[in-house]
Amino acid sequence: MVDTSVDALIEWLDNSPTPFHVVATAQQLLGDAGFIQQSGLTHEVVQNGFLIRDGSLVAWRKGSKNGALRVIGAHTDSPNLRVQSNPDITQAGWAQLGIEIYGGVLLNSWLDRDLGIAGRVIDRDGQVHLFNVNEPLARVPQLAIHLDREISERGLLLDKHQHATPIWGVHAPVFADWIGEVSGAATVAAFDAHLYDIAPASILGVDESMLVSARLDNQVSCWAALTALVTSPVLEHTVVVVLNDHEEVGSESITGAAGNLLPSLLSAIDRDHGLSDGAVFDMRSRSWCLSADNAHAVHPNYLERHDPRHAPRPNSGPALKLNGNQRYATTARGAAHLRSIAERAEIPMQTFMSRNNMPCGSTIGPITSTQLGIEAIDIGIPQLSMHSAREMCGSEDPEYLVALMTAFAQS
Repeated sequence: MVDTSVDALIEWLDNSPTPFHVVATAQQLLGDAGFIQQSGLTHEVVQNGFLIRDGSLVAWRKGSKNGALRVIGAHTDSPNLRVQSNPDITQAGWAQLGIEIYGGVLLNSWLDRDLGIAGRVIDRDGQVHLFNVNEPLARVPQLAIHLDREISERGLLLDKHQHATPIWGVHAPVFADWIGEVSGAATVAAFDAHLYDIAPASILGVDESMLVSARLDNQVSCWAALTALVTSPVLEHTVVVVLNDHEEVGSESITGAAGNLLPSLLSAIDRDHGLSDGAVFDMRSRSWCLSADNAHAVHPNYLERHDPRHAPRPNSGPALKLNGNQRYATTARGAAHLRSIAERAEIPMQTFMSRNNMPCGSTIGPITSTQLGIEAIDIGIPQLSMHSAREMCGSEDPEYLVALMTAFAQS
């Protein structure tokens, strides 16, 4: 029995500090549900299976050749601080780590937090060693107010290169030696090492109405998508979940939404079903893609930043994301389709649109739709503090998202 409660999401979040760990957590969930891991696509695609490529994963339940596709997409990466290749710095008696900022980090949120380090090591034989040191190893200390008297008037000003360098000791080891030891790798040819806030995910509020955690954007959607997949029965349609890396930096990578992971899988399934090019075109015109990436909840301290008619609230259901400039892929036809699904399943839904003077971000929906020729619908649960080291959302909305994805997969 798969746990669809917020407690299961909290366990997922705490176990998944990097995209590589997201995939490992997903691998465990899928394996427990009887899904078979494939190493490639040369042979016939199994009925219920999954394929991993670095920090990305695609999983599926094959339907009949006469069915269509129900694709659910999300992304595994979050903005963070990543350790440089040659990170060792010693100055003024402090041992520091040189870092690279990944994605649109809300940098001030990383100050004065206890940071762990997780990621992967590649040894000289090409073997991958995941590691996760969930201990207070590093910290980016803020300058004392006594040495920054102007901060109250001009606000906090941070230089991304100079002011975000964490301290991780006084007599610290060489980082490459340390990472080899904690990962268990005999040799270190290369590594991906990510800093993360070690505070666990938790329920917040006197009424327990909120969830706070790192990486809610977009691991809530990853968890919900796979939960919906493993709990959905095999029906006529083929249901596919794709979890892409590198959305936060544009998706243009071999493991991003612009890569070939999802198109290659769908082509292999089309081959197994014996479909001609014309049949594939027609089948995809009957298919749908649900692109899930968190939305901006209305902020009570910044009400003017939202259009009041399109300002999602916590615990009121997922938000349908609309943008005529195609930053989101949802069309009127897609909006009507998903609203009808939600209405039949009695799942609350909201609508998000940005103000004209407040440009919105984008996500994998338009990219996936363009690549595949499948109409996409962009949705997301509302959250605050997006791209912070610690974000928050309503504690009921993740379960609403699972319910909506499950109904979508069976539509």
